[in-house]
Amino acid sequence: MADAPMFGLSGQVAMVTGGGQGIGAAVCRRLAAAGAKVVVFDMKPEPATALAKELGGIACIGSVTSESDLERVRQEIESQMGGLSIVVNNAGITGRATEMWDLSKSEWEQVFDINVTGVFLVCKMAMPGMLARGYGRIINIASVAGKEGNPRMGPYSASKAAVIGLTKSLAKEVAGKADITVNAISPAVVQTPILDGLPQSQVDYMVSRIPIGRTCKPEEVASLIHFLASSEASFETGQCYDISGGRCTY
Repeated sequence: MADAPMFGLSGQVAMVTGGGQGIGAAVCRRLAAAGAKVVVFDMKPEPATALAKELGGIACIGSVTSESDLERVRQEIESQMGGLSIVVNNAGITGRATEMWDLSKSEWEQVFDINVTGVFLVCKMAMPGMLARGYGRIINIASVAGKEGNPRMGPYSASKAAVIGLTKSLAKEVAGKADITVNAISPAVVQTPILDGLPQSQVDYMVSRIPIGRTCKPEEVASLIHFLASSEASFETGQCYDISGGRCTY
């Protein structure tokens, strides 16, 4: 019998939150190409359904901030595909770009609700099954903003720092209990529709900080996630991997 392809994901069930567009869609395509059965989780039915059909996966519609939605989705996945073995926490928002003293409390809370509480709730939903089956890969999407802080993006920067801390904590909680790893990645600015909500001056500032001198492509992010989602990445856990075009060198 031929050897399994390197980084192959045949038989794995992978859920990508915010999977209908941008980084999430690129990750779904990459993992499906490696043999995974893909669950496109998104709040928007149309792009999620279309992508799931393209990839032979399933679309699950809901909010990462709703425990009832997540429980329904868990049941849908297990009944149609089996237990989750890979989770990519990609859903997130930037919030409004402005000085922190101009932000309302509700604006701050909205960013944290999706970017941090959403990651917590998805991990909480997925982890018991991974522990029971003895295997799992969780990859959380953070940002270089969570390491360095971007001006006029206080809630986003703080929320992504929280994602890094959550990742490291959860990784240590499950280390040694099973073949389960929990990692984060911190991209620099990625060319996705999320940039449409930011002033061009803000985007220009972020790109100016990247030595390579351009935005990151979603497919480049997906390639790093593919490795961390594979069985080969068995000793990498509790880490935050930069994909920053040289911006972060520490």
